[in-house]
Order: sequence, then C-alpha cells, then structure tokens
Amino acid sequence: MSSNPARVLTVCTGNICRSPFLERALQTELDSSWGPGAVEVSSGGTGAMAGHPMEDQARVLLESKGYAADGFVARDLTPALVAEADIVLTATRAHRGKVAMLHPKALRYVFAFREFADLVSGLADAQVHVASDSAREHIARVVTLAAGQRGLRAPLTDAAADIVDPYRRPAQVFEDMTTQIMASLPAVARALGRP
Repeated sequence: MSSNPARVLTVCTGNICRSPFLERALQTELDSSWGPGAVEVSSGGTGAMAGHPMEDQARVLLESKGYAADGFVARDLTPALVAEADIVLTATRAHRGKVAMLHPKALRYVFAFREFADLVSGLADAQVHVASDSAREHIARVVTLAAGQRGLRAPLTDAAADIVDPYRRPAQVFEDMTTQIMASLPAVARALGRP
C-alpha cells in the first residue's frame, strides 16, 4: 500500500446508490491499473443516509457488473473529505456546487462524472499516457488537462452530464443509472489509470 495514495472522492445525495456504485467500480478499475493501495476511492453524500448500507437494487446491479459491494456504509460529505481529495467526481452538476461550497478550492478539481468522461475523451492518448509512477502526480496532471478542455468542447446538457437519481424509483431507473455509469467508466478509468 502506498504511503501517499491518490485520493478520488465520489459524491451524490444519499450516498447509497450512485456514489457508492462509482466508488466501488472506480476502485476496482484503478486497483487493476495501478495496483492495490496506489489510489483510494471513497464517497460521501450531501444529504447522506449515514450508517446505511448501499441500496439493494444498486448493490445487485453493481455486483452484476463484477464489482464488490460488501461492507459499504454511507457517510456524510465533509469539508475535510473534499480538501483531501485529488479529484472529486459527482453524480450531477448540482453536486459540484455543493462540493465547492464546502471547500471553495475544490472548484479546480471537481467534475460531474459523465462530464469528466466527456472532457477526457477529447484528450489524445499522448496527452493522457505520459509515463508516471505516481498516481497522485498523474491524476493531478489529468485534472489540469480535463479542466482545460472545458472551453474547447461543447458543454453537455444537464441531462447528458448528470447521472439519474434512482432512489425510491422503479427498477428501470436503477438500470438507467447503471447504463449511464458504465458508459462513462471506460473513459474515466483510462484517464485516471496508470499511463
């Protein structure tokens, strides 16, 4: 385990559906790329159902994609969690604003998950894959590159940038959430993974 791992934070509202799905999927993908311990992925909620496990339908869908959901416990998003992160990936653009209110400097490194995937998909392999043995240094560089893409790419609509909130909604909405996350995950894992 790295003594100074990169820290990725995922954020949604209740921290029982979207952000834990993102947390567990990204942790698995980044462990596969960097090796266990080089990157720590965690999550929090702006209105967390602190102490609750992952919502059952989200858990089943996460596990159906090959990711582990065991042991997850929801927690509140805090200024310290945001300040310690190297990148914050939110379920929606509205969550970006809530993250920045907790820690204004985070505005430089907070992105809606699907928007980040779109931004990094505009980067050439040569830009992303610069040799680095440090996950923290690599992720900091990718954050800067992605932020630079904001003015160069047509902005996504909110519907295209946000992950749908499935909480207390029909099973199809959970499927939609999963589809949205899984469609963007490869671009995010490619960008944040070992070059």
